Amino acid sequence: MELLSGTGLWPVAIFTVIFILLVDLMHRQQRWSSRYPPGPVPWPVLGNLLQVDLDNLQYSMYKLQNRYGAVFSLQMAWKPVVVINGLKAMQEVLVTHGEDTADHPPLPIFEYLGVKPRSQGVALASYGPEWREQRRFSVSTLRNFGLGKKSLEEWVIKEAGHLCDAFMAQAGQAINPNTMLDKAVCNVIASLIFARRFEYEDPHLIRMLKVQEESLTEISGFIPEVLNAFPILLRIPGLGDKVFQGQKSFMAILDNLLTENRTTWDPAQPPRNLTDAFLAEIEKAKGNPESSFNDKNLHKVVGDLFAAGMVTTSTTLSWALLLMILHPDVQRKVQQEIDQVIGQVRHPEMADQVHMPYTNAVIHEVQRFGDIASLNLPRITSRDIEVQNFLIPKGTTLIPNLSSVLKDETVWEKPLRFHPEHFLDDQGHFVKPEAFMPFSAGRRACLGEPLARMELFLFFTCLLQRFSFSVPDGQPRPSDHGIFTALVVPSPYQLCAVRRDQGH
Repeated sequence: MELLSGTGLWPVAIFTVIFILLVDLMHRQQRWSSRYPPGPVPWPVLGNLLQVDLDNLQYSMYKLQNRYGAVFSLQMAWKPVVVINGLKAMQEVLVTHGEDTADHPPLPIFEYLGVKPRSQGVALASYGPEWREQRRFSVSTLRNFGLGKKSLEEWVIKEAGHLCDAFMAQAGQAINPNTMLDKAVCNVIASLIFARRFEYEDPHLIRMLKVQEESLTEISGFIPEVLNAFPILLRIPGLGDKVFQGQKSFMAILDNLLTENRTTWDPAQPPRNLTDAFLAEIEKAKGNPESSFNDKNLHKVVGDLFAAGMVTTSTTLSWALLLMILHPDVQRKVQQEIDQVIGQVRHPEMADQVHMPYTNAVIHEVQRFGDIASLNLPRITSRDIEVQNFLIPKGTTLIPNLSSVLKDETVWEKPLRFHPEHFLDDQGHFVKPEAFMPFSAGRRACLGEPLARMELFLFFTCLLQRFSFSVPDGQPRPSDHGIFTALVVPSPYQLCAVRRDQGH
């Protein structure tokens, strides 16, 4: 009987294998087209999952681009993916075909975390009327609360003072600057969203930054990619909560801040912050089922702005300080320009930027070299498009490889080296090449770019006005190679901040 039952399983097993292979062939049928982009041959079921280093996608994409060209294809399990590299292909996808590539594909791990296919927000939301409404609201509200105005600039200048005080308290010691940078940038975005600032030793702020760091590591690498490829695994009881514990905790912290804001909101008074403005829109939208202004979307918009506005800028500033201690000659030139234009008494202002081409060039080169968002958020084609003479079918996931543009050897003189002269002409005037796109391009370009540029200039110049930074005595020279997580972050390093001589 056991033999018979065992024998009876063979037809089922064979049928299952044949069925899986047929499904696999069906999902890769577009590869048979002569105009489909080339790429490595995928394995059955797994596709190219094991052929790509998911813990260092930046380098994997670089190798694949060298082998297959500017537009190449991958198969992530059963999901067809096309990677876009180089300035010309990127412009075709993000600008020329901007309307057809403006949507993001549904990602199972984000759906598990509450970002449904038709949810709004401003980062991962589906492209459509709801997203446009939310983006318009976010841009106009940030502008109303000071973006591009003197009020927000004064807030950032004030926060830069607190940041310098924190460095001063540890002057002469070997310190890791990242936590202080995180706190300063967090306070700027908190001022816009919640009209509040945290003291640097506030345990709530320390907890929030710790949870935010954990949450970022959870959404990149091998495990999240496997869960996206095989979302059935998310149905295993307790697995998702364990993998995304940081994400859940960060959402809970934001929920508490929103609840606190709501309890003190007075509809009769002018809005104090973006959250108040959104609550006012919810009141106006009552009874209108078409409106995207609701409690659920308030959480998404605040989460998007808070997370994106905090981590990217502080990471860029961390790169800036690392590159200053690795290139003391560049640091000295920046300080000379600060002394000439601003002096050492008054605070830097945004109006100074136009008179400081070298400092401006250094900040842009930090963004290009640091290349922190090397792989832009994935897109999905809403119709068939043609890119670099390849035909990309509707429903294909696109990965814009921004690193391939920021490190393009046909554009930049020294693409793999830190070289501020990339942004200066022969007369020393600031120039910005077309290939500088760290904030992406097209319809889904980062809406926080103006705020980020303001923070980078004011924080960076304020720090270099007050301090000289160096490698601590007795420590080896740190590496300028980044670590790929959700962002490309500097390898851990310490620096020594020494107050500049006021009489210099």
